[in-house]
Order: sequence, then C-alpha cells, then structure tokens
Amino acid sequence: MTVDSTILVTGGTGTLGRHVLPLLRQAAPGRPVRVLSRSERPDTDGISYVTGDLMTGDGVADALAGVDTVLHLAGGAKGDDVVAGHLVAAAKEAGVRHIVHISVIGADRMPMAWFATQRAAEEAITGSGIAWTMLRAAQFHDLVHQMVSKMAKLPLVPAPGMRLEPVDVRDVAQRLVELALGEPAGLVAELAGPKVYTMDDVVRSYLGATGSRRPVLGMRMPGKAGRAYREGVNLAPSAGAAHGGRTWEAFLAERAA
Repeated sequence: MTVDSTILVTGGTGTLGRHVLPLLRQAAPGRPVRVLSRSERPDTDGISYVTGDLMTGDGVADALAGVDTVLHLAGGAKGDDVVAGHLVAAAKEAGVRHIVHISVIGADRMPMAWFATQRAAEEAITGSGIAWTMLRAAQFHDLVHQMVSKMAKLPLVPAPGMRLEPVDVRDVAQRLVELALGEPAGLVAELAGPKVYTMDDVVRSYLGATGSRRPVLGMRMPGKAGRAYREGVNLAPSAGAAHGGRTWEAFLAERAA
C-alpha cells in the first residue's frame, strides 16, 4: 500500500468507528481516508464522507472507486451477511486490494442466529478472492453497559448464568488501525478484555457504581445457547488470544466520572 492510497471505512460513525478514525489519521496523516455513511456529512479533518447504503448496495460502487483498503466496521442487529455480500461484490469490481473485517469471538461456534449471521459475513469476506485480515473481538464494554443498564430498570434485575470477557472499544480500535495499515494477515489472534466476569459480577458492579439497591436474580439459561455460554464458547481461547488493558471496572469508573 502506498502512502497516498485511499482507505474506506464502513461504520465510521458508530461506536467503534468514532475511535478508529482519529487513530487512523494520527497513524497515517498523509493517507486519504473516506467514510461510507447512509446520510450526508461534511468533510472534516482530512476525512471525506460519501453517501451509500450497504444494506441495499446503493452508492457502494462509487464509494469504493480508487480505494486500496477497506476497513469494514459496519454492523447491526441483523443483515450483516447481506451487507458483507454487497461490499465484497463492489470491492471486487473496484479492484480493492485488502479488506480488514471486525467479527466476534464465537462466530464459528455459538449456536445462535446472530452468531450464524456473523459467520456468514466472515465467509463472504474470506471467499471473496480479495486478500483479507479478520479480527474477532469480544463484546465491547459499551455494549455490555447498554444491556445491563436496561436490565437494571427492572424491579428484579436478572443475572443469566453466563460469563463475559468484555473488551474496551479503544483497545479494539488501536488493533484495527494497526491491521489496516499492515499487509493482509488472514485470521489474527482474537482480542478480549483482561478479565472474565460472570453476569452476576457485571450486574452487581453496575448497580454498585450507579448506587442502585435493586435485588438481583440469578437465572439459568436454557437450551443450546445456555449450554454454550456455560461452557465458555463465547470466550477467547486460553492460548493464543490477545487481551486489552482496560477492565470493566475501569470503564464503569470513567462513566461514573
């Protein structure tokens, strides 16, 4: 990749993208950065915005014109496989050299529909014929916080029998920038947080940080998904994984401040 080759970032306006963009500009100040957005936005700080919709494919071909590397961060509750398919089709036509994709730990192992969608998105990337790099990461602290904050509004706060290994979005952003500026590396080491927590740990620490005294009810998750969570299928492997430095407790302290 040459110093003036364009990087296209999808999902650049989301939780992860908002951390990736300034790091990318700092690490490669002379490299053009383009962000694909569903709505029009003014160019700012060396970043240009182009309008397109990955779910329908509209505008994606134009967004990819002259792009060398795609940093694919866009994701949602559903349709990520469709999005990846549209991106790959347009990227092949545009002659993109490298796709960097963020996925989730357990995409190939968790028996749940959303994880199956993530696996299908992975397969769209890996089967594209374009050189690729893929990082599977644990759930972000932000996502866990959003989930627990909703549960904490209930009179009796549920604590399903599962373990989590949440990672700080800034640690993930830093790793993705390194990968986007490097050569294609295939499936790299999974990235999780520095600690494993039970959901009971997470819920009680959140309630403590917010001063809530609501009671907590432990729950056993049923079915194949419950069994997978109890077996830790959603956790990073004990060997070979990378770990971020910011804990859930540190994240909560920052939010409280």
